[in-house]
Amino acid sequence: MRHVLTSFLALHWAIVFALLALICIDGNRGVAAALGVLGATIEGTRFVDLDNVVVVAPLAIALLIVAVLFFWAFVETLINDATNSGVDSVARVAFISASGVLSLIVIGGAAQGINGLFMVVAVQLAALLASYVAMLAERRSAVAAVAGEGEVRAVAHGMAKAAAHNSLLSLISGRTGANPGGGH
Repeated sequence: MRHVLTSFLALHWAIVFALLALICIDGNRGVAAALGVLGATIEGTRFVDLDNVVVVAPLAIALLIVAVLFFWAFVETLINDATNSGVDSVARVAFISASGVLSLIVIGGAAQGINGLFMVVAVQLAALLASYVAMLAERRSAVAAVAGEGEVRAVAHGMAKAAAHNSLLSLISGRTGANPGGGH
């Protein structure tokens, strides 16, 4: 079973961050236009000019790296099946990177005196979180469907291993389980 929602969301965020990087490096518009696409209005800044290469280059590179990570997650969804966890790990890294870049935008915008940036980035972070939760839900439903088709034995084996591991840890730590007397 292919991850339809996961592939769509990964491609969507790859395109969004790639377009933001492209707008950011545009000589006529720059960072102010990229922030305008996000929804922030730039009226005046305190310190550094937003079209300066010292501001534009790192931001554009960071946005491009996030776009590549989301595209990588998209490719992983096309290549791998529902039981492979490669999609999950790549998507997790992409979402963490996107959240980090957006957080740096808020910090940089606050340093520049850009008003209204916090709410704009908060909305984008909420959209990223909703996308990540949707991807996890789709992955779990796909794993449950595969488990229902004949992998019940493997799931039961994994649960038994986890129970044995937890029991062993409680014995090693000296904590007792439900029967504190130690008898049967």
